[in-house]
This record gives sequence, C-alpha cells and structure tokens, in this order.
Amino acid sequence: MAHYRNAVGAAVALNTAIFMVEAVAGLESNSLSLIVDSAHNLSDEVALVFLFLAFLVPLASSSALQRWANILNSVGLASICGLITWQAVGRLIHPVPVPGMIPITFGFIAAVGNWGVARLLLGPSAKNPAIRLAYLHNMGDVLVSLAPVAAGFLIAISGRFSFDPLVALLVASWIMWSTGREVMRSREQLIWPTELVCGHGTEASTYGSVGE
Repeated sequence: MAHYRNAVGAAVALNTAIFMVEAVAGLESNSLSLIVDSAHNLSDEVALVFLFLAFLVPLASSSALQRWANILNSVGLASICGLITWQAVGRLIHPVPVPGMIPITFGFIAAVGNWGVARLLLGPSAKNPAIRLAYLHNMGDVLVSLAPVAAGFLIAISGRFSFDPLVALLVASWIMWSTGREVMRSREQLIWPTELVCGHGTEASTYGSVGE
C-alpha cells in the first residue's frame, strides 16, 4: 500500500500549498470568493491528513480515522459554507472593495493545483470510497476555483464589487449540494468502512499490507 500512502501524502502537501496561498490572497484582497474556495481546500486538507494517517496505523484505528475523515469532510464543509453564506449576504448588502486581478490570478493558480491533487488521488480512488470522495471533491474544486476568476472578470468589467460575494454564495451552495449528494450515494461505506479500509480489508491480499 506504499503507492497509496505516497499518493495521498503528495496530495496533502500540494493541497496545503493551495490552501495557504489562496487564503492569504483572499484575506489581503477582501475577496470572499477566494476565501470560500480556500475554506473548501482546508476541509479537504483535514480529510486528506486523516486518510494519510489511516495508512500508518492498525486496522481498528485505521477504520476510526477514515470514518472521522469522512465526517469532517462532510460536516465541516456544511458548517464552513453556512458561515460563508452569512458573510456573503452581508456583503451583498454592503459591498467591500475587491481588486479584480487578485481573484483572477489566484483562482487560476488554485484550479491548476486542485487538478494536480485530483490526479494524485485518481489511482487510489478506484479501490477506496473515502479517497474517492476526496478525489471527487478535488475534481469539483478545479471548476469551483475558476469561480473567483469569473468574479474577478465581472468586477473588472463592471466595477461592481457585489459580484465577489454573489459568486461566493453560489460556490457555497454548490459545495453543500455536491457533498450531500456524494454522502447519500456512499453513506454506508463512508461512515462505516468495513470492507475496505486503506487496504486492510478484502483487497489486502491483492495489494499487500499497509507496511509494505
């Protein structure tokens, strides 16, 4: 399972860079669309860290870690998006100045980075439903990260700063919908992963033990 562990570890490192760069850019420019995307990446980061740790511990602990990763990746996203929605409504009423080129530049960088994370998780996602959830999130993140780019262009063209919180509101709604859909489709495997837990279960004989 070393190839799974290495892929998830590399995804953690790349996702960390995306989150930090986008968060700093969003805070410095007052861009709520960048902040909501960085918050999404932070939620994915927590889940990826838990998944990586699940490859390093025995079966019982691995199952618990993977379950917590699933819960955090779902409940955490819903909570963060609720907060962003509240902030977005306030900024629609009282717009905050946002330089359009900042969300354009860093949104594009984040989109490229999320595509890289998704590619790293593609192989492991075929055998593990928890990694599949993280993979699907990052594939969605590629498009979601382009939302700040759209907001930046609209601000640059129209001069209306309200486009930034409007895009943030749309992104938060999409995140909650897509996460809820995936949890409902895979809820038994995601919340109670018994058949396949990071290679410990039925696939272990094929792919080897975690320590290999």
